[in-house]
Amino acid sequence: MTSLWLDRAQDHRTTTAEVPNAEVAVVGAGITGLVTAVLLARGGKRVVVIEARSPGAVTTGNTTAKVSLLQGTRLSSISQRHSMDLVRQYVEGNAEGQAWLAQYCSERGVDLQREDAYTYAQSDRGLPSARAEFEAARAAGLGVEWVDRLDVPVPFAGGVRLAGQIQFDPMPFLDALIAELHDRGGRLITGHRVYAASTVGGRVRLALRDGDDAERIAEADTCVLATGTPILDRGAFFARLHPSRSYCVAFDVPGAIPRPMMLSTDEPSRSVRYAPGADGERLIVGGAGHTVGRKDSPRTSYDELVGWTTRYFPGAEPTHYWSAQDYVAVDELPYVGPLLPGSDHFFVATGFAKWGMTNGVAAGLLLAKRLLGGEPARWGRAFDSWSAHELTGITTAIKANLEVGWHLAAGWVTPIARRDGQLTDGSGVVSGPPWHMAARSIVDGVEQCVSPVCTHLGGVLAWNDAEKSWDCPLHGSRFSPDGAVLEGPASRSLSR
Repeated sequence: MTSLWLDRAQDHRTTTAEVPNAEVAVVGAGITGLVTAVLLARGGKRVVVIEARSPGAVTTGNTTAKVSLLQGTRLSSISQRHSMDLVRQYVEGNAEGQAWLAQYCSERGVDLQREDAYTYAQSDRGLPSARAEFEAARAAGLGVEWVDRLDVPVPFAGGVRLAGQIQFDPMPFLDALIAELHDRGGRLITGHRVYAASTVGGRVRLALRDGDDAERIAEADTCVLATGTPILDRGAFFARLHPSRSYCVAFDVPGAIPRPMMLSTDEPSRSVRYAPGADGERLIVGGAGHTVGRKDSPRTSYDELVGWTTRYFPGAEPTHYWSAQDYVAVDELPYVGPLLPGSDHFFVATGFAKWGMTNGVAAGLLLAKRLLGGEPARWGRAFDSWSAHELTGITTAIKANLEVGWHLAAGWVTPIARRDGQLTDGSGVVSGPPWHMAARSIVDGVEQCVSPVCTHLGGVLAWNDAEKSWDCPLHGSRFSPDGAVLEGPASRSLSR
């Protein structure tokens, strides 16, 4: 399935027989990686960006692409664990990221739309959460107002309004970043996955593998991991993050489409925005999220979104289906900085909790300042990858890792009772005793059989019937039907 954004995107795939040495290697060509790379190239660094697939192929090209400081219930969630000073720092960092993005789009001729953003309740049940977000946003210094009514065709019981927020198509923004990177002497290498890393003689060595399993080595003084979740286990970020998958559908809709950007507080969550295009406007509806690998039939998430949309927008016809993976930190604040305390070789940027359009740019600004020797941002403490404020997330971390342990055990036991039945196209199943388990699937008439054991930490995979992938219920790694890695923290493919 292809998102509306990726369906319109330019092709930036490259072929290379040689990977250049660089001062900084950035792994991942999404918004975070490319903003970081461009800022470093502006500062005179020799930069190479290494991407396993194509720019924006993972989260950036599969987002709702809202660039908003009103972020659902994010601020009230953060304020439950941290001081209001840290909440204000988080908002300040996001505001700086938003302003940088808006200025860049203006200078480079990238279209964006300014619209009001709403965090709203669909029913009375959601009003306490919406009210809590209103209070947190106001305390953080945002110019929000409470709205009891809104002229939209969907249920609206009241909500928070923040004027003048941004939405856009993220792919032209990436195109502009790639063009500047090249103009400043940087390199983008696609189709190469980093599967191992080390330091040798004070330099970083990255082991790469392309689609033909040819191996290459890249060297740099410093490496930035802008991969959604870090692909290196040093720092145990996989145990400090909760992986969530959410879904989007774009629709042709007869008649007018509402202008506001909307996100509900009550479940099932609903995200709404419009998207202009050469072939007319589309309505984008998102939501129906769940922990990766822990829903029996993710395909029902699409069915749920289509059913809801056609109920409130009669005649709406789906044109594009897609999903994205996001990571929420156990203490609700992002992790941006060294992979390990005191490390000056590897840096990470993760935990954006579905708001990477602002957090990703803020992360790039922070990392570039640090690597170029600039003054630390005054709001940087809210984004520290290692900080005492993370202690507020210990209870959440314990609970999350107990759930991981349960799914690890259940995954090895449950397949014993499954029989090897006949598969239908688009389906997959794990069956067999622990010493002889197999993951079988059929997609587009092609049957595949691979190991069902995640190459990260040995979780038993679950079939995702929406994306036709094998997903790990432990830490969110995903694999294609033939076993190739789609998303980390796993970096090695499944054995056949």
